[in-house]
Amino acid sequence: MIKVSLKDGVVKEYNAGITVFEIAKDISEGLARNACCGLVNGNVEDLRFAVNEDSTVEICTFDTPEGKRAFRHTASHVMAQAIKRLYPDTKLAIGPSIDDGFYYDFDREKAFTHEELEAIEKEMKKIVKEDIPLERFELPREEAIKFMEEKGEPYKVELIQDLPEDAVISFYKQGDFTDLCAGPHLMSTKPIKAFKLMSVAGAYWRGSEKNKMLSRIYGTAYTKASDLEAYITMLEEAKKRDHRKLGKELKLFALLDEGPGFPFFLPNGMTVKNTLIDYWREIHKKAGYVEVSTPIILSRQLWETSGHWDHYKENMYTTVIDDQDFAIKPMNCPGGMLVYKQEIHSYRDLPLRVGELGIVHRHEKSGALHGLMRVRCFTQDDAHIFMTEDQIRDEIKGVVELIDGVYKLFGFKYHVELSTRPENSMGSDEAWEKATDGLRGALEDMGLDYVVNEGDGAFYGPKIDFHLQDSIGRTWQCGTIQLDMQLPERFELEYIDKDGTKKRPVMIHRVCFGSIERFIGILIEHFAGMFPTWLAPVQVKVLPISEKFIDYAESVKAQLDEAGIRVELDNRDEKIGYKIREARNERVPYMIVVGEKDKEANKVSLRSRANGEEGQFDLADVIARITKEIKDRA
Repeated sequence: MIKVSLKDGVVKEYNAGITVFEIAKDISEGLARNACCGLVNGNVEDLRFAVNEDSTVEICTFDTPEGKRAFRHTASHVMAQAIKRLYPDTKLAIGPSIDDGFYYDFDREKAFTHEELEAIEKEMKKIVKEDIPLERFELPREEAIKFMEEKGEPYKVELIQDLPEDAVISFYKQGDFTDLCAGPHLMSTKPIKAFKLMSVAGAYWRGSEKNKMLSRIYGTAYTKASDLEAYITMLEEAKKRDHRKLGKELKLFALLDEGPGFPFFLPNGMTVKNTLIDYWREIHKKAGYVEVSTPIILSRQLWETSGHWDHYKENMYTTVIDDQDFAIKPMNCPGGMLVYKQEIHSYRDLPLRVGELGIVHRHEKSGALHGLMRVRCFTQDDAHIFMTEDQIRDEIKGVVELIDGVYKLFGFKYHVELSTRPENSMGSDEAWEKATDGLRGALEDMGLDYVVNEGDGAFYGPKIDFHLQDSIGRTWQCGTIQLDMQLPERFELEYIDKDGTKKRPVMIHRVCFGSIERFIGILIEHFAGMFPTWLAPVQVKVLPISEKFIDYAESVKAQLDEAGIRVELDNRDEKIGYKIREARNERVPYMIVVGEKDKEANKVSLRSRANGEEGQFDLADVIARITKEIKDRA
């Protein structure tokens, strides 16, 4: 007999060899029906996995990340089976689950058409209705290669050949379809009822431009039709909010062929960007930060010292100056190390909080570029905090509180992930353990819920990532806090302690916005272009009804200007209805209409984006209302 500890703390005894699915069934029939996979001693396992020793077991349904992945991975197999039935000459590549669904790459002479996607969906529905069991089996490597060769699947053969000589290869069979796969999967095709094939794209085999271009079909799957409909509705709303479309309409930025991945900010966009920067400077001054600026181009020697030349060079742009190698900075931190070393520091100077709005360049493949969300040049709102070990927790709490205030201002909800040591890391086990414990301890002191993201830290230290949720439910990774004990060591940073000895400071890297460009893209979509008044490029549009009232309109504009309100006058010879529609399309928060009655009464007629026509007011009252809204960042 073995002991199995369940999620709720209950311990049950079973015969060795009991499967995860059988444990779920023993708990309840309903749980077994909804089970997608299991966590056995923290490892994701298939429902068919046999538990042979005392273990902790958690049953994962679609409501868990692991369950979603298993469910959608099974959906990708259903799609592949449908395609092999309809187009048997198609070759299979890979078909994983992804954040919002799944995809599968296929080798086919011609790309799939919209009509063919509809036919594939229809065949998938048949396969689901057939309730085909998924059966897992294993073969030794050589037999697995022969098995896939006989099936005429060269991509699967290549994948197997890359595995170790002694590897045992797993397959999943569902009726007339068999796929090379590590799993996990559902017990049958029956639960995959709510699905949709979304699009077709080209994708190079194994992501290399040297390899053949394959057809990638994207899809998504849910347990309920209502959830699928909600997701599709969200995507439709996202299309309306696309920052690339709105950025062009609102004259915020331009994406030009002359600079792929290098956005051009137009006057309206610069107003938004500079307003965000003014806010950043204000809150950082209050939080005790000083600001510096470091060069964009620095020597190869610096990047070798920092470790970036060895660990990050493929993402860096390099150049030669006076026969020496230089690199355009992909991040600000090495320059920040040199700033710290410009003077001798005492323990009394610490913590030293140093901010930098640095322009950085990173090489992104052309296919990965996406508006402001993925660019090659951006402004990173960096800060580096130098401190003693006993200041770690308090400083991390201070950064969390700062980031929390920023996100709440814009109406974002967020969740937190703690990312631990990756495989290509540098530094000692002891340093990594101390750094990770510092981050974990600060989160726990603050009572913040967090998810551990194993192995996803930076090469120089663990990190805390903040994932924002926008107004239509999408998540974006923006803020990050990285604890670093490596760079202070590599740059030989020091401070003089109370006893007069030299000690090594600990350092935090952190960003709030992340990339200011990307954050603006997120804000455009979050607000659907309707920025809050304090952030709007144009806060008030003054609209004279006719040419007779242009002089009065100009005096109104002058008073708004004097009050520090961003205002424009529309003095075109157009009908007032047209001017109002134009201002509405520009998402301007306030319109002031002036005509005969307004001039006679020395008042203005106010229209707001939120309430529409509001009536006639004294201009002084309107100015007071708008300035308060701007000051409060409402």
